[in-house]
Amino acid sequence: MYTYESEGADFLAKAYAPGHITGFFQIHEHNDPHRKGSTGCGIVLNGGVTTEVKVGKSVEKTEIFLNGKKVEGKTTRTVVDMMTDVPVRVKSWAEIPVGCGFGASGAGALGTAYALNRALSLDKTVKSLTEYAHVAEVVNRSGLGDIAAQSNGGVVIRLQPGGPEFGSIDRIPAPEARVFCIALGEISTDSVLTDGATAGKINSAGKAAMSELLKKPTLENFMQQAKDFASNTGLMSSTAKDVIEAAHASGGLASQAMLGDTVFAIAPYSQEFPLYEALQEFGQVLEYGISTCVPRLLYD
Repeated sequence: MYTYESEGADFLAKAYAPGHITGFFQIHEHNDPHRKGSTGCGIVLNGGVTTEVKVGKSVEKTEIFLNGKKVEGKTTRTVVDMMTDVPVRVKSWAEIPVGCGFGASGAGALGTAYALNRALSLDKTVKSLTEYAHVAEVVNRSGLGDIAAQSNGGVVIRLQPGGPEFGSIDRIPAPEARVFCIALGEISTDSVLTDGATAGKINSAGKAAMSELLKKPTLENFMQQAKDFASNTGLMSSTAKDVIEAAHASGGLASQAMLGDTVFAIAPYSQEFPLYEALQEFGQVLEYGISTCVPRLLYD
């Protein structure tokens, strides 16, 4: 058990982790959470979650806050429980929508692991911290492959499932591009992953999408395979379908984030404004960029 070096002192640390949008995926079940996960492909964003942890005499029980509100935070709580038995106050601020397919739970889990490692001087490596976050995600069924992407950055192809001990990734060498998003609503990741019929459709469509992507690993082909996946699995909502069609009509490429009722779209530079205007008809447009950012500690 960790003992405080200074009687009555509080230790603070802060970390940041990027968001991630999955375009398509395939579920890989395994009794070992280190091996469980998904294969697929997605985009790491330059917007994410900032997390601050506090430990010390003033912290009497573990509490988790998101954007100023106290939450259950199962995935983050699991990270804390795996790393320490002292009470921890966790405060996260998300600059990405929560529950809409932006990988917010994974970003919060990674940020918690990084910050807690610093605050308690646990001296864990990045690989170990990533493993904690991955296990927390899969045991709580809040995600399967976000951690693998968020810990590497870019347009990430997840070739083998699991945490860093067993997983394997590659990247699409994509140009800098803006990613325009419209969050239409929330989808429960857990409810989708535990539905047998839906999981079967996901795995069939995900395997086909991966096969086609690897024949031509480009950003444009990724967007096409993501769109086909969303359509073939039946996960695409009617509103999302309308938004995606409008995006394509404006010269862009669009699909639905997995798993969330969110549309994400890209376009050649000359078509970005027409795409933005087309998306605006359906609601507030969120703008991010493809990022090679990885989790990192922050200093005040």
